[in-house]
Amino acid sequence: MSATTASPFARFVHNGAFAGLLLVCTALIAFVWANSPLRESYTTLQQTYFSLTLGDAALRLSLEHWVNDGLMAVFFLLVGLEIKRELLIGELASRRRATLAVAAAAGGMLIPAGVYALLNAGGPGFSGWGVPMATDIAFALGVLALLGSRVPVGLKVFLTALAIVDDLGAVLVIALFYTSGIQSVFLGLAALTWVAALLFGRRGFVSLKLYGVLGLLLWFFVLQSGLHATIAGVLLAFAVPIRKPDPAGYLASLTEAAKPGRGEQVGTRLRDLEDRLERAQSPLHRLEHALHPVVTFAVLPVFALMNAGVTVSAGGLGTVSLGVILGLLIGKPLGVVGGAWLAVRLGVASLPRRVTWPHMIGAGLLAGIGFTMSLFVSNLAFEDSVLLTEAKLGVLLASVLAAVLGAGWLLLVTHKKGKAA
Repeated sequence: MSATTASPFARFVHNGAFAGLLLVCTALIAFVWANSPLRESYTTLQQTYFSLTLGDAALRLSLEHWVNDGLMAVFFLLVGLEIKRELLIGELASRRRATLAVAAAAGGMLIPAGVYALLNAGGPGFSGWGVPMATDIAFALGVLALLGSRVPVGLKVFLTALAIVDDLGAVLVIALFYTSGIQSVFLGLAALTWVAALLFGRRGFVSLKLYGVLGLLLWFFVLQSGLHATIAGVLLAFAVPIRKPDPAGYLASLTEAAKPGRGEQVGTRLRDLEDRLERAQSPLHRLEHALHPVVTFAVLPVFALMNAGVTVSAGGLGTVSLGVILGLLIGKPLGVVGGAWLAVRLGVASLPRRVTWPHMIGAGLLAGIGFTMSLFVSNLAFEDSVLLTEAKLGVLLASVLAAVLGAGWLLLVTHKKGKAA
């Protein structure tokens, strides 16, 4: 299938595969760098401070914080756009498919958190219970893409929907449990900015520049309010308007534009076609398409470079690492498969076409690839550098093992099915 005829979902899976490979390479560079004789230069890079000055106001953050609080807000904006699209016109717009994804995601969040909490109850690492709850969609879909046509498309669609619901749950956990002291004045300004963005969206304003300006204001106010700044990305996403596609009107518009006019140049007609194609997309779709390569090729690799540089030392693994590893490797598949099984058993959901329960086990194992979101929550959960290192080591080890186990299981399942056929 050519790049021009591939479906949006096929293109997304392909980009997800490349994003996963890019993340692996960047994380490996950071890990080797942090454990090499040049480790001090890595720390120096993280702690290099940059200031943003506007009049008398100045915002001074380390490079690590600019990445985690600034660039990751762009990532969460993309996450929010994907969540909104899926809820309104995508896979989650179907009640039965949405129920299956929500049930699986709920189990895949509660069970890992419970496993971690049991191992760290009463200890200094208890605050990290949210770390093993997340799934890295780029890594998980990247592994599935490498398996190719062996895996049914329905499983890829399910895993995508699962990861999107999982991201929504992670956003709620961050907003409710991993925030500092609230500054009411800035929180009020953030609320007013968001309401303004919502009103513009309801009235159908399509200028992405307008939402960009409102987004920057919203990010600054949320940062100063005590909530984590990345929440601003999700809030802005829900304000950007979306409209359902109109295939009949779309084709009629293109047909009209394609009619040759007297004395009209081919280049002029092509530009008219391009304009109509651009206008056919809603602001949400245009923003999502614009952000996807930025997040894939810049935001996530830079985040991995700043956060995967964990220095390994004797005694680096402890109950925090163990809680994260067991939560992602055991809690995730148990929760995902258990939640999905319960929803199907109750008759409120059904498995996608050609997807079997052995396939679902493979999806549950791949859901244990926490990487990006788990590392992000680790930064919020721990101020103690030792506990943070433990958590990050657990995330890195569990993510690698989840990828290997998930891919191996699905290869085994599909190989057996192929031989039986």
